[in-house]
Amino acid sequence: MTSTPHESVPRSLPLDALEAALEQSHDVKAKVEACADDLASANDVAKDRMAEGATTLPAAQVLQSGLAVELAVQECADDLQQVTRNLADGVDEVKAVEQVLSRSREALAESETALAASRHAERIASHRAMHDQKTGLPNRALFDDRLAQAIAGAERHGWMLAVMFLDLDRFKHVNDTHGHAAGDALLAAVAQRLMSHARDEDTVCRNGGDEFLYLLINPSSREDVARIAGLVRAAIAEPIGLDALQFAITPSIGIALYPDHGRSADLLIAHADAAMYRAKQLHSPCEFFEAAAAPDAVAQTLQA
Repeated sequence: MTSTPHESVPRSLPLDALEAALEQSHDVKAKVEACADDLASANDVAKDRMAEGATTLPAAQVLQSGLAVELAVQECADDLQQVTRNLADGVDEVKAVEQVLSRSREALAESETALAASRHAERIASHRAMHDQKTGLPNRALFDDRLAQAIAGAERHGWMLAVMFLDLDRFKHVNDTHGHAAGDALLAAVAQRLMSHARDEDTVCRNGGDEFLYLLINPSSREDVARIAGLVRAAIAEPIGLDALQFAITPSIGIALYPDHGRSADLLIAHADAAMYRAKQLHSPCEFFEAAAAPDAVAQTLQA
């Protein structure tokens, strides 16, 4: 077990010293009280003798009583000095321990702060490694990982999956005419609209350039996928205002279904991409993958 700063401090030592000093002070108190009793007794004897008519007391008795009381008082005085020294030492040790504990607490607080900062930096670095910097969407690496997990889950539970491949029509014209800053702003706006339609279990990513991928987990039917694709397209097509300008961007959408159009992540994405190009050629809002209409390279991949 790893020791903490508190475990390295012998806290019981100064407390033991103080307890011993306090106990000694009680003993000294008892001795002082005994001296007072002796003095009182001697005084009573003297009063009694004088009451009996004696005008003097035997010198030896007086000297003996005085010497005994003097010795007792001196012993008490020495004990009191020792108690005072012990108490001072104990207080100094307690102060030293408190200082050590205070420094330990400060070091522990600094360590906890540094650890929290390190974890925060790690989370930021991990997020940046898995997300697109321009749009904040998951990047292709994170999408591929989630698609692989979704395929494994779909295989176990018999689910349908849908991969939608989106490409923004005439986006290059926006970049060429209004600059890359306007293009980046449009990409961010499209990403926000895609995220607003995605469920918690779905994943939307920026594939690069003006391309996006959208993973639908367990849609109810092919018709449900087409309906969602239509809603997504309509949301993106709403005018986007940038300063005094209004942009109307429409996407071409290609769709591939698991397991009908492929059982691997690469195949599903390739088939959704092929369907997207077919939608562009036909000027269609969205198209499902069809092996007969796919380019030769994709058709060969499907046959393999």
